Amino acid sequence: MIGHHFTKFDPRQQGKSKFEQLLDVFMQLLTYTNGDVSEALSWMSQLDKEYELTNEEYGMGDFIEEMKEKGYIQENQVNGEIKITSKTEQGIRKRSLEEIFGKLKKTKQGDHHTFKPGSGDEINPETRPFQFGDTLEQIDFTTSIRNAQINHGIDSFSMQEDDLAIRETDFKSQTSTVLMIDISHSMILYGEDRITPAKKVAMALSELITTKYPKDTLDIVVFGNDAWPVEIKDLPYLQVGPYHTNTVAGLEMAMDILRRRKNPNKQIFMITDGKPTCLKIGKRYYKNSFGLDRRITNRCLNLAAQCKKLKVPITTFMIATDPYLQRFVQEFTETNSGKAFFASLDRLGAFIFRDFENGKRKTVY
Repeated sequence: MIGHHFTKFDPRQQGKSKFEQLLDVFMQLLTYTNGDVSEALSWMSQLDKEYELTNEEYGMGDFIEEMKEKGYIQENQVNGEIKITSKTEQGIRKRSLEEIFGKLKKTKQGDHHTFKPGSGDEINPETRPFQFGDTLEQIDFTTSIRNAQINHGIDSFSMQEDDLAIRETDFKSQTSTVLMIDISHSMILYGEDRITPAKKVAMALSELITTKYPKDTLDIVVFGNDAWPVEIKDLPYLQVGPYHTNTVAGLEMAMDILRRRKNPNKQIFMITDGKPTCLKIGKRYYKNSFGLDRRITNRCLNLAAQCKKLKVPITTFMIATDPYLQRFVQEFTETNSGKAFFASLDRLGAFIFRDFENGKRKTVY
């Protein structure tokens, strides 16, 4: 065909091969399909028809074969089932980290920043005058020499105590974190997908901790009618079930995990969009979805108080705007002396990452 074919310019795709462009789309779709390769490829075929993702030189079949060759997917030779590999699982986590943390770096400051200077391991760009007790390693010699030249001149150079500038450092503490994720049915009700943003945050946080803070620990607990731990590698496959919200079971499991952790700093992050509606008493489930049940909420408040005694703060990320739920979360937070954020889905990652980073910085005297 003679002529030119124009496409919409996308600066993010500059320098990327056709395989890399398609892989980005595939990785995103895997999060929405809970790791189901067949469903993700089916969606890609529909997108290809509508947006012409492939061309005559490189088709969807070429993309699938290249993914097999490069170890992103593997096919069961017996039943023909295609699954993603550990390489792809890590790739999804990295992309979630870039997506969420990349946006975070570009946002304006002001979301609960509480950086405190101390003797630590991360350099702070700010300097201050020398004080008695400061060590030689803390002196910023470049700034100190410049101060001496300004104060005393170049010809008769001398450096005095008033010229010395100290470079602050921020101490990064070791922390054990339990991330609780609500997987009750309400996380996909009313046409709003709330579980996918929660999964992305969990994958990004796990990738950040394992790469940047390897001495930290991150445990992930999901809770519906019951609570159970999930491994980091299982996050892409996480999905909502026909469950009520047993917040008590989630908190009890999180506390059991943190009791076994040796790090001095412990915390719980809880992502939920609804009120606690379930409690397990012996072998039976006590459920009430109508309003706030005092029998259930009192148990939640008791656990919040226990966590406070153990010096385990709970930060609740509430994806709901109902006034009566906000009042309960406020009471729960005051009981624990923790924090509460009423976060929209698009800002959920920013809130969690800012709070996590702020908690890593401690003042050391």
